[in-house]
Amino acid sequence: MRILAIILGAAALAATNLIAVQAYADSCWWHNGSLMRLEANGNQRWFTYERPKPELRRSGVQEGTLLFDGVRRGSRYIGTARVFSRYCLAHPLEYAVEGSVSRNDTRVVLRGTREVQERCAPTGRVRTDTLLFDYAFDC
Repeated sequence: MRILAIILGAAALAATNLIAVQAYADSCWWHNGSLMRLEANGNQRWFTYERPKPELRRSGVQEGTLLFDGVRRGSRYIGTARVFSRYCLAHPLEYAVEGSVSRNDTRVVLRGTREVQERCAPTGRVRTDTLLFDYAFDC
């Protein structure tokens, strides 16, 4: 009887974990004043703009614009982020980022170093960006 209770308890826990993973597979997150959509397929991850803040619209960002694509490896995300500029509408600047996922899967922090550009021209300067994503709700 005790073994059956343990097995049933483990099955219930596994089902709960499965539901939590599915809930985050298509979820909405806050990032720098914009509402983002996180989509997942296996280990692949994509953050796209769901509701970009008004300033970004002038840079060509609209619903569905890709900000990040990459993979999840354990509690880390590794991939490519983009910077948008009204001067480079057709060519966002891409750069490598990586970072961690919080223990409760409600915050993603990505960091990467990128070239600074002015009006689509390289300046010779670099900066480190930190991208914060905070879980909002299931989309």
